[in-house]
Amino acid sequence: MGDDYRLVRIALPEPLTDRENAIIEELSLVHPREDIYFETRKDAITVHLHALDVRQFRAALTGLAAKHHVPATETALLRIPDAIEAIGSYGIKGSKRVFVGFDRERKVKNREDKERQRGLYFYAQRHPFAKKANQLPEALVDQIVCGDSEDVLRRLPDNCVDLVFTSPPYNFGLEYQATGDEAYWERYFEKLFAVFDQCIRVLKYGGRAVVNIQPLFSDYIPSHHIVSDFFMRRKMIWKAEILWEKSNYNCKYTAWGSWKSPSNPYLKYTWEFLEVFAKGTLKKEGKTEDADITAEEFKKWVMAKWAIAPERNMEAYGHPAMFPEELAYRVIRLFSFKGDVVLDPFNGVGTTSAVASRLGRKFIGIDISEEYCQKAQQRLAKVRRILSGADAGFCYAGR
Repeated sequence: MGDDYRLVRIALPEPLTDRENAIIEELSLVHPREDIYFETRKDAITVHLHALDVRQFRAALTGLAAKHHVPATETALLRIPDAIEAIGSYGIKGSKRVFVGFDRERKVKNREDKERQRGLYFYAQRHPFAKKANQLPEALVDQIVCGDSEDVLRRLPDNCVDLVFTSPPYNFGLEYQATGDEAYWERYFEKLFAVFDQCIRVLKYGGRAVVNIQPLFSDYIPSHHIVSDFFMRRKMIWKAEILWEKSNYNCKYTAWGSWKSPSNPYLKYTWEFLEVFAKGTLKKEGKTEDADITAEEFKKWVMAKWAIAPERNMEAYGHPAMFPEELAYRVIRLFSFKGDVVLDPFNGVGTTSAVASRLGRKFIGIDISEEYCQKAQQRLAKVRRILSGADAGFCYAGR
C-alpha cells in the first residue's frame, strides 16, 4: 500500500486542537482514501498522497477552517497545500495531479546502463570546454557596445557570460555585391558562425545559448536546422526547441504556390523557433534564492510552445524585426539566475538588454548600427528611471 502513496510530513509546533481534528475528519469525508488520507501524531501530520486537485483541496481546507473558526495564521493545516504545491514531479489526469505511478509506463529498464552504452548526447562527447569561469571585464558590464560582434567578442575572456540570447538579422556583414543567392547565403552563414564561435567561447561551462530564428521557407533554407547543426558540430548539447507561436495569420488564404494543386503548394507558417543549447553539461550551477521563476510560470513555460503576440511597437523604435519583450522575459527567467550575465551579439534596439536589466541580470549588448545602439541606450535609461522609482507610471509587458 505504501508504494501507492507519496508521503508529505508537516511538523506540528503543538498537537492539533479538537477543531483542527474536526477539519481533518471532514476532509477525509470529502476526499476518497485512494486519493489522500491523513495520519496524525502529537508532533506531526503525515499526508498519504496519491492524486489530488490541489486548488479544490486548498479551497475546501480554507472553507473548513473558517467554518470551525480556526484562524489561518494559527494553524499548521494550511501548510499542507503549500507542501503539496511544492512537489515538482507529478502527472496530470483531468484536474488532478497524480503523484504516484504516473511515470511507470515511461520508465526504461536499466536506463542508466543503456545511456552509458549508447553515449548520452553522443555528438557532444570529447568536447574541448574548460570548467573554469572568468569575470566579464567591469568596463563591459551593463554596456551597449557599438561595433562588429565578432571583433568585440574577441576582446572578451573565455567563459565569462551565462546566457546568450539573440535573434540574428538576415543582412548583417553583407555590404558587398553578391553575385547570386549561393554566394550571398554562403557568406551569410560564414559570418554568422564566426560570431557564434565567439559566443560559444565566451559562454561559461553549463551556460545556455538561445537562438530565435525564422526559417526562410520562401527561399527553401531551413535556417533553424542549419544553425542547430552548427552548434552540435561545435560539441554543444542540443537542449530544446521552443515553438514561438505568433498567431500571425496574415495572408493565410492567399494563393501561394500551386493553387488547388499538389504540383508545388507553398506552406504558410505562423511561428518561429528558439533553438536552445548548453555548453558542456545540461545542469547550470546557481543559488536557489537567485531563481526568480514561479511554480506556475515554470509549469507553463516548460511546455515548449509559447503563444506570444509579435512586437507591435517596431515603428516607434525604427526597427523592422524586433521580438517582443515577453519572449526575452521568459528566456531569461527560465534559463538564467539573478546576477547572471546575459549577452546579445545582435542587440538591435536593446530588447534583451532592457529586459535583462529589469530582471536583475548583468548584460552586454553588441550591435553594429550606431542608430540602434543610441536607441538601446535611451531605452535602458528609461528602465533605470523605472528601477529607481522615477517613472512609477510604467507598466511592464502587461504585468
